[in-house]
Amino acid sequence: MVNIMQKIYAVCEKALQTGDLSKEEILLMLNCPDENSDIIFQTADIIRKKEVGDEVHLRGLIEFSNFCRKNCEYCGIRGKNKTIERYRLTEEQIVDTAVKSEKLGYRTVVMQSGEDPYFTASRIAEIVKVTKEKTDLAVTLSVGEFSYDDYKIMKDSGADRYLLRFETSSEELYKALHPDSDFRERLQCLQDLRALGYQVGSGFMVGLPGETMEILADNLLLLQKLDVDMAGIGPFIPNEDTSLAGENGGTLINALKAVAITRMLLRNAHIPATTAMGTLDPKGREMALQSGANVVMPNVTPQEYREMYLLYPNKICLTDDPAHCRGCITGKIHGIGRTVSKDHGHTLKHR
Repeated sequence: MVNIMQKIYAVCEKALQTGDLSKEEILLMLNCPDENSDIIFQTADIIRKKEVGDEVHLRGLIEFSNFCRKNCEYCGIRGKNKTIERYRLTEEQIVDTAVKSEKLGYRTVVMQSGEDPYFTASRIAEIVKVTKEKTDLAVTLSVGEFSYDDYKIMKDSGADRYLLRFETSSEELYKALHPDSDFRERLQCLQDLRALGYQVGSGFMVGLPGETMEILADNLLLLQKLDVDMAGIGPFIPNEDTSLAGENGGTLINALKAVAITRMLLRNAHIPATTAMGTLDPKGREMALQSGANVVMPNVTPQEYREMYLLYPNKICLTDDPAHCRGCITGKIHGIGRTVSKDHGHTLKHR
């Protein structure tokens, strides 16, 4: 044990100087005994402070449709799930929610949905265009896989960023969990988004059934290879309405390790403290912010629709008013000695 910890301390010392870590060094940290992991979190927090500062960027999350043509095995809004009530906001409702978000002090909104065929690239582009006309918000889209030309239509309308998680770096595991998707096509989408000038976000779930520490290390190295502007990482939480209902979920400690190592590898990327972490532990998001994260994405979806967008069970803040959410998360951020950013939080990478 002493020898292992000495090696981990040495890797953390190296990480303070460089993000050039080997797979073996990453695995060493991933396999660090949970009770000794503070050194990893503290190291990531030092790097976070040096590279991106103490400001936390808030992104207002608008979940505008839970219709989905895909059937990802872990997802509660998968198309074959007949137990949930489906909804989609109108274009006017989406824009109105964005306008209200700006009035609450948000500088960015994330427009997210299932892969809903109703919302074509042209429809989404019009929503972005009107939002840009009515607000000074940065707009992130998270609406799944489209063609290069469709991504261009949305980019030309004013979209700033795009979030498309790859979920796992293992092509075999990806195929098992995404019966109607292709791993290489997902990576091609990420390349197309980069080529079109989007600020690109990607990421993965920690603890998926079939995942090994080797795969988790490869996930982290793929994020580094993609050189993403934002890296979203959260624990897998089994949903009772999916085929993975009886599986064990991912742990908060492993998700925090992944966040911390991501900060070491991607020095100036934006990294959110995800809602799923707050679902596993009331202090989960604060713990992530103290382990390398610098973004939080409070839900600003109209209250009457929130409980229908259940990717996983027991999601927090479903009944909270958006203004209450804004005040609550601000208090949590101040409580750990950090401040809320007042700028748009664009990428810190120099392309």
